[in-house]
Amino acid sequence: MPAITADTLTLPRVSTPDPATVAERPVRAVSTAPTGYEGEGFPVRRAFAGISSAVLDPFIHMDQMGEVEYAPGEPKGTPWHPHRGFETVTYMLDGVFEHADSHGGGGLITNGDTQWMTAGSGILHIEKPPEDLVVSGGLFHGVQLWVNLPRASKFTPPRYQDIRATQAKLLSSDDGGALLRVIAGGIDGHEGPGSTYTPITMIHATVSPGARLRIPWRADFNALGYVLAGNGTVGTGERPVHKGQLAVFGDGGALTFGAATSQPAAEPNLELLLLGGLPIREPVVQYGPFVMNTREEVVAAFEDYQAGRFGVVPAEHLPHT
Repeated sequence: MPAITADTLTLPRVSTPDPATVAERPVRAVSTAPTGYEGEGFPVRRAFAGISSAVLDPFIHMDQMGEVEYAPGEPKGTPWHPHRGFETVTYMLDGVFEHADSHGGGGLITNGDTQWMTAGSGILHIEKPPEDLVVSGGLFHGVQLWVNLPRASKFTPPRYQDIRATQAKLLSSDDGGALLRVIAGGIDGHEGPGSTYTPITMIHATVSPGARLRIPWRADFNALGYVLAGNGTVGTGERPVHKGQLAVFGDGGALTFGAATSQPAAEPNLELLLLGGLPIREPVVQYGPFVMNTREEVVAAFEDYQAGRFGVVPAEHLPHT
């Protein structure tokens, strides 16, 4: 998992909340993501399957893409498709992914890079492995997260952010046993580079075997911890978790995680994606690639898409004839 690394002893430290004054968030539930396929057939784990939308708010959907070692000719992506009413966040851990959209955004991401696309009023886009990866095959592993937009921002102009791995804010746990990469939002006064319409925090944490991570968390945010790799525990009650599981936390001001002393050979650390956001608390009507507030708005999204109002596929991406 070659997302950017650093010597934790040289990084700014995240303070450990005082248990006498800061309430620990209890673990409400731990769920295991079912597996499935997306796009043209690449394997995914549906991280939020079975979790109430009220608990997830402002998050809508998340897939762990891969982890898969493709043979030559096997890498797959998605065809051109529309979105409206939310943001897609693609975070790559291993491999390379290519993005292009009808508003001129796009590029390649690899090894810790993030592509942040605000669909807003409507956009067409495509995600796929580049041709050289299709030819060679190789490792592919990433995450795609959907973040809802509040009613007032549903029709904001589409926007694209290319966040390089080196732009993430790197922090250390208080004892140096964990590395935190802040992609968006903030923790303990440290801010990540991602610009969001909906207040959220997105952090990739690597916890060394046997180490314990206790961090402050905004009391008005929800709190989710998804295990990307390895195994360990969540909460002060040390509830066991492993790769492909999501921990949902209750109210409070601190989160606790622990990495098992023994880890799988291929996954030497506990890797966590930590998510929190300010609930929007508005009606959500989702149908496929559209996330709106009413059924009528979803119908209008289909009509606008069919009428070509989401833009056109750039000429350089049209099939050769």
